[in-house]
Amino acid sequence: MVRVTVQLLITNKNLIVQGDPLTGWRDLDATIKFNEPGSGSVTLTAWPEVMAQLQPGNRMEVIRDGGYWMGGPMEIPTDYTWSISDEGEPDPGRVTINFSDDLAVPAGYITWPMPLLSWSAQLNLWKQIGSATSESIIRQLVTENCGPTARAERRIPNFVLADPVGAGTTTSVSTRFEPLLDTCRRVALAGGGIGFRTWRDGQQIKFGCYQPRDLTSTARFSQGLGNLRYLGFKQSAPTVTHALVAGSDPETNGGVGRTFREVADTAAAAAWWRVEKYVDGSEANDDNGELTNAGKVELADGAAPIELSTITIDTPDLKAGRDFGLGDKVTVALPNGLQVADLVRSIHLQASPTSGEYVSTLVGSAAATTDPQMVQLVRTLSRRLGRLETR
Repeated sequence: MVRVTVQLLITNKNLIVQGDPLTGWRDLDATIKFNEPGSGSVTLTAWPEVMAQLQPGNRMEVIRDGGYWMGGPMEIPTDYTWSISDEGEPDPGRVTINFSDDLAVPAGYITWPMPLLSWSAQLNLWKQIGSATSESIIRQLVTENCGPTARAERRIPNFVLADPVGAGTTTSVSTRFEPLLDTCRRVALAGGGIGFRTWRDGQQIKFGCYQPRDLTSTARFSQGLGNLRYLGFKQSAPTVTHALVAGSDPETNGGVGRTFREVADTAAAAAWWRVEKYVDGSEANDDNGELTNAGKVELADGAAPIELSTITIDTPDLKAGRDFGLGDKVTVALPNGLQVADLVRSIHLQASPTSGEYVSTLVGSAAATTDPQMVQLVRTLSRRLGRLETR
């Protein structure tokens, strides 16, 4: 059994801890994700002092080894059950809490073309930011729509931007009325594959970008190293190797003057076969290279997905959250001698005081996920329909 080093706290909206660290908890399940809101759940004995803290708007925080693992709003603060048939169940019953991390709050915003004006004053324009690093663009999108420089009614309380770190490469974006984090992910991918995240620092929730690291030589998992309990490996063919992007379609001259861009993954086409896909880039501003960026995003979505799910064991030499994190590139050695290097997409912490704690890591391409294929399809369609609706 792996020793449990987890502490749970509840804070209010102003990030003030509401009581002592929670005791009597069991079945903690907390997942952090690369450039997406994390999620978690935990079951507690429904003592009155616990129930008093489960108020709308309060937050749950998970502290592991004295460090901040994740924290955010309780989406379902009270899921209470009691039954006389539950042998050994304390008389107060049990309560299950479902929570997210603080990245879920900006995820509830959309991009306004003119973020400093009221909603009724918005014009049928695109918000365009060009020739800037992906970090700069993401920071501008966030601060204008929900951060310190947003309109007063749209500002997230106690939410600030951390100092810039110089992450990313030069890119551009056009957006309007899209989910804010969808746009940020698109920019992050086109501008060097950077990451963004939130964390609590004192009485503030900080949002910041970072440059994932190449840890393939130091963050290694294998049977021989004793830090691997389970692995599953799957590789699939690409769904697109050549993204054929079409720009704005002029209403006259039969479409003469329309701009077309081809963005190709020639290595994938050579290894597998050529797969073409038409990409509507009519909302893009090609002066800023956005047609090319749209093709890059499509290629990333359709890349030959390497899905590598592992259950890892923390060792003194290699520990999740300390020695590697979300977005970092790590190496996993398969028993047949093959070594796979790819990005850490999510880290899943499961813990209970009786059975210990287990950490599983999902490593793979952008398409690698534990979600069923139908769920992936619905998400993709929702994203594309959302962009169509904003035209």
